[in-house]
Amino acid sequence: MSKILEHLEEATIRFAGDSGDGMQLVGGQFSETSGIAGNEVNTFPDYPSEIRAPEGTLYGVSAFQIHFGTQHIHTSGDFIDVLVAMNASSLKVNIANLRKGGIVVANTEGFDTRNLQLANYKSNPLEDGSLKEYEVHAVDIGKEIKAELKEMDVSSKIISKTRNIFAL
Repeated sequence: MSKILEHLEEATIRFAGDSGDGMQLVGGQFSETSGIAGNEVNTFPDYPSEIRAPEGTLYGVSAFQIHFGTQHIHTSGDFIDVLVAMNASSLKVNIANLRKGGIVVANTEGFDTRNLQLANYKSNPLEDGSLKEYEVHAVDIGKEIKAELKEMDVSSKIISKTRNIFAL
């Protein structure tokens, strides 16, 4: 099955995860690279409502939205085309802003039983069909990083800190 490539004049992407996951850093890097490539860029950093919120909670979600394109970009975007969700709470908080048919890139590490409970999900949205209106790409980012770095002596702590860059 071949994919049909669609040329877009503009797109909006949102990186979302826990505060401390580095979503602001990733958003900044994406924005800078997009600008260097000659695109117009408008951004919207979204900080959590609580300082040092417990990990995995709905009120601890941090996000960075980038609206970029080849034409003049005047806003940070009304709806998002791509949502990169590092955990269940970041999906729950941001899914309402994803356009129908949009893309979800979800880090499956953040969809374990504990994270699903913190996000008030009764079942895993990556598995229960509730995201059928979207194109979902579920990726175990930690596992992918470990596989790529298996030849190197890299600690689990360092691998955890690089998840955001892998998502980028």
